[in-house]
Amino acid sequence: MFKGIPYAAAPVGVDRFRPPRAPEVWDRPLDATDYGPTAPQSRAEGDLADFAPRMVIPGDDYLNLNVWTPGLTGKAPVMVFIHGGSFTSGSGALSVYDGTHFARDGVVLVTINYRLGADGFLWFGEGSPNLGLLDQVAALTWVRDNIANFGGDPGNVTVFGESAGAMSVCTLLAMPAAEGLFHRAIAQSGAAANTIGPDTARIVANRLADVLGTAPTREAIAAVPMDRLIAAQEQLSQQAAAKPRAKVWGDVARTLLPFSPVVDGDVLPAPPLDRIRAGAAANIDLLVGSNSEEARLFFVPTGVGARINVPLLYLGAAMRFGLPARGVRRYRANRPGATPGDVLAAIMTDSYYRIPALRLAEAQPGTYVYEFAWRSPACNGQLGASHVVELPFVFDNLDDPATATLLGLAPPQHLADLVHKSWIDFATTGNPGWRPYTSGNRLSRHFASASGTTTNDRPTERRLWTHRR
Repeated sequence: MFKGIPYAAAPVGVDRFRPPRAPEVWDRPLDATDYGPTAPQSRAEGDLADFAPRMVIPGDDYLNLNVWTPGLTGKAPVMVFIHGGSFTSGSGALSVYDGTHFARDGVVLVTINYRLGADGFLWFGEGSPNLGLLDQVAALTWVRDNIANFGGDPGNVTVFGESAGAMSVCTLLAMPAAEGLFHRAIAQSGAAANTIGPDTARIVANRLADVLGTAPTREAIAAVPMDRLIAAQEQLSQQAAAKPRAKVWGDVARTLLPFSPVVDGDVLPAPPLDRIRAGAAANIDLLVGSNSEEARLFFVPTGVGARINVPLLYLGAAMRFGLPARGVRRYRANRPGATPGDVLAAIMTDSYYRIPALRLAEAQPGTYVYEFAWRSPACNGQLGASHVVELPFVFDNLDDPATATLLGLAPPQHLADLVHKSWIDFATTGNPGWRPYTSGNRLSRHFASASGTTTNDRPTERRLWTHRR
């Protein structure tokens, strides 16, 4: 293990709100036994803290990465993981991302940090946009130039991520600056539908300046104490989630992510799905999928689902997801006995995760599709196959104490063996072990206590989203 390796200079002082530059050269051995600093963020609090923990390590040199390797010689497949966290939290230092078992199985595993929130994605229309994405490109460039010294093959690099990390992966597929830096990609619970336009970026930036009481410039934002800036970011996110109106929030009414990749016309020339459909990622092998009950993470531990009644179900489906009453009736008919909260969670899961994943698969021929369907017993069996539940299985870290609340007692090791191997097989050969998805077969690999492949899952619900964003 080599932890806390700087891949870019500390993004502070004159380097703040600028593209990443090479780190300072050191002439003594680097102590790489502990994780380095993480990007500034709040500590996990509230109902989700035990299900999606955070690691906060203070320090300026947070543009760093971690490497687990089976050995310093040879040419092993390389996998680079981009963490999630709504583009405002997360790090490569979480214990669930420990790469020991990837290295055990012959893979060089890399986890990275990148700029988050305003530091990574604030843009008033001037200067360099998408700094968090440019950090990811800098990390991948470091991997290309250095990973051979860690026993990795720079000609066989798979970039993978979860949630905002998966959205990052799909955005990298469309970025000219990332071309040639990786050869395969895996998107877990996030696809190519969560970017915002430049007008929306300016709306968010100006609203942040208003909350802070500063001039609408990056220089003014940079003068604000970091704890106050983080609090203002969270305030904006809460406001957008509470009243996601397009007239107020622009594209954020759809994405619910005020700080996210911007289609600026340069760093990101066009929406990722359009770029991918046009062939921007034609030479990249792709594996994409979602969990069967993603939204239950946000509905069950918080108690939100229990407060949804039938009128709120129809209102929420229409206003937040653009699904008319006939669509809601279809979801209810397909789930006899489900509560209104259960039905709304299913609608959100499809709108935000499953349908974007399938559209990405349709845009990129040869894509493999999966659905993670193992139901966690947490929350008295109500959490189910929610967001983030697949992560300990991918990393084969079911014994990580930090996942005990999420997974309950005795999660199935045989399923972790299968999922973990599928990811490694894909990274090694480009084939995870089943046939690609096409509009003709609509084949998907289901991972559950009893796994297998299925075709054309839930077609009546899938068709409800045709021509809907």
